[in-house]
Amino acid sequence: MNPDQLTNQLTLFLDVLECGSFSAAARRHPLTPSAVARRIDSLEKSLGSSLFLRSTHAIRVTPAGLAFAQRAQRILSELHQARAEAVSLSSVPEGQIRIDAPAPFGRRRLAPVIAEFLQLYPGLDVQLRLIDSFVDLRGDHLGEVDLVLRIGPVADTRLIATPLAPLIRVVCASPAYLERRGIPSHPSELLEHDGLDWDGLTPQYAWRFMVDEQLQQFRPRRQRMSTNNAETLVYGALAGLGIAHLPTWLVSEHLLRGELVPVLCPDGLPAPEPSSIYALNLNRETHSRTRLLLGFMRERFGELPPWDQALRARLQPAGATSTTHQTEE
Repeated sequence: MNPDQLTNQLTLFLDVLECGSFSAAARRHPLTPSAVARRIDSLEKSLGSSLFLRSTHAIRVTPAGLAFAQRAQRILSELHQARAEAVSLSSVPEGQIRIDAPAPFGRRRLAPVIAEFLQLYPGLDVQLRLIDSFVDLRGDHLGEVDLVLRIGPVADTRLIATPLAPLIRVVCASPAYLERRGIPSHPSELLEHDGLDWDGLTPQYAWRFMVDEQLQQFRPRRQRMSTNNAETLVYGALAGLGIAHLPTWLVSEHLLRGELVPVLCPDGLPAPEPSSIYALNLNRETHSRTRLLLGFMRERFGELPPWDQALRARLQPAGATSTTHQTEE
């Protein structure tokens, strides 16, 4: 049975249920009462259950008919929504998508993906705002944009969070610093090293490690540089000022080139954090063009994003199992 036949049959059944007779339902369709009765008979045979009890003067719905009606209504709703979405996506998408994103991630990872997306869809425009400070998503902010990218935990249950990529954090430093100060072999040794750290709001899982089956925090006591900007920490690490604990999306190229060296990673790339890189929106009825971009970003990033693929191959031997100090909570 094709979708149109299914839609017609379910609609006819619901009309009979609402009207209370085959004759009244037939007036809503180009059918005779006997034709309506035959189609209901056919539906009952295909289901293997009676939907109506018939008498000379009236019909009454059975318990099975009532249960089936609830399903039929949901099926029709899904079919209508699927048809509308298919029509929308088959036409040339047009309009503007407004996105807010953290500035470092936006510059390094998001902007190239957006550029590729716009090349594929000439009718679409993107307004991308890169923000250096933490954005409070309460109030009317989400009413001004279609998507907000957020790195880390999302506490607001009103928001629809679409995971785009896992979040992996690596302890790293320059070769010059490690030659001068030594390479820590245990998280507790970080306390005696110089650190490059966040000023104020520290990411939830920064400097946290699984030790003795407990998630514990070990941060360098001396902060040679503290800042609210992730890229600034990278410059400090490259200059040999200290050790940083940074996400791989930010430092993978430096690690691959040997400009930074990962430490406390004896078995390869650390495990992803429980939090992720998300695209957030408030409205469940997301516009088709926004869903199109969401799908494109998920495809380009995914469970093993590009910035982690080469890094994993470099750090983790084939067939090795990742068992590091840093792990999921």
